[in-house]
Amino acid sequence: MKVLDRFGRVQLLVAAALALYGAPAAARDDEPNIPPVASLGDGVWMKGDLHLHSRHSKDSSNNSEATIIGFAEQAGFDFLAITDHDNHVEGDVAHHTWSDPEFRSDKLVLLYGAEWTTNRGHGNVFSAKPYDHQSLYDIRDARDAKILALKKKLGIHLSANHPSGKDHFGFSFDMVDSIEVWNSVIWSKNAEAVMIWDDMLRSGRKLTGRGGSDSHHGTPPSPDKAGKNSMERTANYVGTPTTWVFARSRTREGVVEALTNGRVSISANPRDPRVELYADRDGDGKMDMMMGDNAHASGKPVRFEVRLVGGDVADAVYMVRVIRNGEKFGEYEARGANPSITFEDTPDAKARSYYRVEVEGPQSAYPEVPNAMRLSGKMVGLSNPVFFNFDPRF
Repeated sequence: MKVLDRFGRVQLLVAAALALYGAPAAARDDEPNIPPVASLGDGVWMKGDLHLHSRHSKDSSNNSEATIIGFAEQAGFDFLAITDHDNHVEGDVAHHTWSDPEFRSDKLVLLYGAEWTTNRGHGNVFSAKPYDHQSLYDIRDARDAKILALKKKLGIHLSANHPSGKDHFGFSFDMVDSIEVWNSVIWSKNAEAVMIWDDMLRSGRKLTGRGGSDSHHGTPPSPDKAGKNSMERTANYVGTPTTWVFARSRTREGVVEALTNGRVSISANPRDPRVELYADRDGDGKMDMMMGDNAHASGKPVRFEVRLVGGDVADAVYMVRVIRNGEKFGEYEARGANPSITFEDTPDAKARSYYRVEVEGPQSAYPEVPNAMRLSGKMVGLSNPVFFNFDPRF
């Protein structure tokens, strides 16, 4: 009989234990490596519109770039993306929208962009610097993988426009960084877009929800210049809705980075309250996360706070609806000079989860666009989510 040395006996014991109890849990190499949350104090809130058409879009009227920019400057906006249809100029937006002498402002951050207009739907491009849009237009009917490779090479932010309406985004949502969940002043037509957004979020895709007025028409210089669509200017124009970003700097780079990271909320118009969502993950009484942020869930309770900043409706009462993982978690009433609410929940320590909010209440007047309030309904604003356990490698 063979005599086993000590090493051999240990091997036999290990083998027997494995047979009886199974293999021990391996070190989790699938644990998401989530970067630390960025500072909550190092930034500035900026408001703007991310879907606008000037005279360089053939379906636009009385709406030069100077008209749009001048209005936005007077109304106190911080950034704009004039996103003309690229197919109207055969993809050459660089020598139309961007090279127009009116494409300038000393007060606004103007993003470089265009509406990518294809047979499979529309998407907006946002960039901090000029990029080769012609190359993107030229492969608009290619396979998604080829388009995605070019998008990465160009270093642009691609956003799915009106994903549930006419000209809905018919590409893979793995190609995009954000989704237009609020298109135009008419909130009611966006319910399916929000449903698609929630579907993507539940599946692990950390995509920013943004707004865009999609306005096409300006005020005629005289009554005889009015067209069949001129009345739209009184209801849907710059800022209906308004997208807010918490940017690390008041620059193009700051706006695009904030948009990509999801430190974003949307208001029905620039006079309505800005929705801010925060979370205290470690229980020290201080908020250490905000919308767009992603962190490991500890399995302990998290305290959330919703703040409604601004708004000019006296004695307004707002209804704050909390959505957790696509389902209604609760409703809370917010009122007073600085409306806010808090709630608590324990995110699953082993699974993805997210929390976002929608706010209903009285609309603030937007006299520069007098008919907007009537069409926005009760929806005042919404936030992007606070995320837990979302894998950045997804």
